[in-house]
Amino acid sequence: MRHWLIKSEPDVFSIDHLAGVKREPWSGVRNYQARNYMRDEMKPGDLAIFYHSNATPPGPVGVARVVGEPYPDPTQFDAKSEYFDPKATKEVPRWILVDFEFVAKFPQPVSLQQMKDDAALDGMLVLQRGTRLSITPVEAKHFKRVCKLGGWKP
Repeated sequence: MRHWLIKSEPDVFSIDHLAGVKREPWSGVRNYQARNYMRDEMKPGDLAIFYHSNATPPGPVGVARVVGEPYPDPTQFDAKSEYFDPKATKEVPRWILVDFEFVAKFPQPVSLQQMKDDAALDGMLVLQRGTRLSITPVEAKHFKRVCKLGGWKP
């Protein structure tokens, strides 16, 4: 099993939204590296830290699980969608996604500053300067540490 960090703006789609719907396609990702992670490396059962970006404060708030196999993001074909891609075709889709299901909401959110101040999280991609990807791999030790800081035991 691999571990991931997935970012979402809470006013667009929060951990509470995921808890309410139980399962959601991770649509609208328009970065090739993030797409490649979903397409090539994520497997059903992988766990992800759910991170609220553009929040006050930003940081991890819970855990989600990859469910199902990757498939084409339907928003790329919808001309009314903000994620429409005129170069994508059903025969050759450009954007792939996976579904996530709700696992847990942390009893206490973890702030980005807490993560930066925690030596046990040194080397975590989200903490490296210039890293802005919405999806990043996470080492098992970092995943466990973030969960502990959030008061949740995997």
